[in-house]
Amino acid sequence: MKSTNSPEAIFGRYRRQLLAFIARRAPADEAEDILQEVFLRFVQTDAISPIEQVAAWLFRTARNRIIDRLRKRREETLPAARQAPDDDTGLVSEITALLTDDRESPEMEYLRKLVWEELEKALDELPEAQRDIFWLTEIEGFSFRELAEDTGISVNTLLARKHYAVRHLRKRLADIYEALLGD
Repeated sequence: MKSTNSPEAIFGRYRRQLLAFIARRAPADEAEDILQEVFLRFVQTDAISPIEQVAAWLFRTARNRIIDRLRKRREETLPAARQAPDDDTGLVSEITALLTDDRESPEMEYLRKLVWEELEKALDELPEAQRDIFWLTEIEGFSFRELAEDTGISVNTLLARKHYAVRHLRKRLADIYEALLGD
């Protein structure tokens, strides 16, 4: 008889929910692959150190795998994704893309280090609520709806906080942005 915490039992219990979660956030042709990656990682991780909150772990890992795949699929985003100056997210999106770019070269390492340092300085200047919402949505990949459910703060309030954070970061990081993208 299978244990209720065996990988087979957990797969049976969460497969449909997790697949639906993934299918809403990833291309349909990749959903099953992501699901398999999540369960493979679960089996590998659980064998080393048992996972206490299985459902939360599975959904968090699925979200991370989706984000990883989307990032890997991006092509040369920095020059190509240049936005209009009044676009609230253009600079932030490009800087986030640079920080999450997984290419390895001395130049990329230097740029990432420089941008991280400047971003951390700029984030430290923000009120905690604005800093947290920016970090959770841009770096950790949480949606506003997820954060609203977890914190009890309305989506509109979270959006406003991020808007103020982005405005501040745009001003603070404008010089580095122009240096990176300038001709």
